Amino acid sequence: MNRTNTARRNLLRFLAASPLVAAPSVASSIAALFASAPEEALAQSYDVLRGAAQKLDADGVINSPAQALNVFDFEPAAKKALAASPAHFGYLASGVDDDGTLRANREAFSDYTIRARRLIDARKIDTRVKIFGETWASPIFLCPVSSQAAFNMAERELGVARAAGKRGHQMILSTVGNSTVEECAKEHGSPIWYMLYPTDDWNVTQALVKRAEASGAPAIVLTVDRQGGRNTETLFRFRFQDTRQCTVCHTPGGFAHEVGRKPMFSGLDLSKVTNLYGTGMTWGFIDRLRDTVKTKLVLKGIMTGEDAAEALRHGVDGIIVSNHGGRAEASGQSTLGVLPEVVKAVNGKVPVLVDGGVRRGTDVFKALALGATAVGIGRPYCWGLAAFGQAGVDRVLALVQDEFVIIMRQAGTLDLSAINAKYLTPATRPVHAFGTESGRKYDLAD
Repeated sequence: MNRTNTARRNLLRFLAASPLVAAPSVASSIAALFASAPEEALAQSYDVLRGAAQKLDADGVINSPAQALNVFDFEPAAKKALAASPAHFGYLASGVDDDGTLRANREAFSDYTIRARRLIDARKIDTRVKIFGETWASPIFLCPVSSQAAFNMAERELGVARAAGKRGHQMILSTVGNSTVEECAKEHGSPIWYMLYPTDDWNVTQALVKRAEASGAPAIVLTVDRQGGRNTETLFRFRFQDTRQCTVCHTPGGFAHEVGRKPMFSGLDLSKVTNLYGTGMTWGFIDRLRDTVKTKLVLKGIMTGEDAAEALRHGVDGIIVSNHGGRAEASGQSTLGVLPEVVKAVNGKVPVLVDGGVRRGTDVFKALALGATAVGIGRPYCWGLAAFGQAGVDRVLALVQDEFVIIMRQAGTLDLSAINAKYLTPATRPVHAFGTESGRKYDLAD
């Protein structure tokens, strides 16, 4: 048993024995106890905790969504679920080069602490946000992640859509997902945003945009951070472990074979396509796309104030500060670190969303305080999907949202408009986030 799992098991045993702590992993059960019989709930809550600890797998990994104390608990569960396909977990885990930018995204949240305010009636908290005329129940949105059947063949993006729709979160579907925009919108219960990889064939670009808009997609999200290529070392290391026959999906054969089998490309002529990302894109391409897109156009992958200002000059309706979750480039720049300069450059003219390294409700609060309109999560919900399907995604969303509401109450911010930079102070000492992912190097024998 590795040290991470031993520490988690010891923590749960401590919680089970402690008369002072109530564990969020069984929050719903304990809440029900207090609602039905407050005088008996405390003692019974300890029994619930003991039961949760006893039901952990022998290696300390959770085996049900309800056992999770936080979203990090889903990562080892996802790895275990994908043990037979290590390359798939490696794809999910990888950043670029030595994963420095991936770590920078996570560690940047430790640069700030939150100022707690007291004696404010915070019984009623409103987490709704309105973007492009659409009201979301939470500012937490689900980032586009491709090929989700690699994590859960049966549920793929559809299980994600159901979980997001149930809780009122918006989601963005990747061009190279294993489900169509129409399917996901149906399962979500309302139109979803569509992330566009444009390819290098304008006819294909137009067809993808028209199909997404016909589904009712409120926004077309163009990803602009994949043009330069990337070196995903962690993925390659996990591939060394994979003994499966992978030629069904990955046989060399050009774009039409490798990506053209994804459902959003069904029926399209891909004979002239040589790459997915439009590696020759310039601001002139944005102008052309702006003339084509009839709904809102959002650029995803902006990391400087200069590019944000330029995007406004080309008529973009929104910006997502993103480095592809640390998967785009080895810049070492965190998204949270550059968020203030992008917000300043935009000056309130369009929504500014951000993703990258978000694992806690406090992370969401900090990003909003620095000017973000909404905050995206990617890996955590995919850990949940891989481990437990829709139920895992639902639990991940519940954990982050619950943590976010708690810190809103502690800060005395009753709605999102009250959250601003006055609630943050620079950290005066290193603050390390608890979790298995942050700073972790994967061992091939792990």
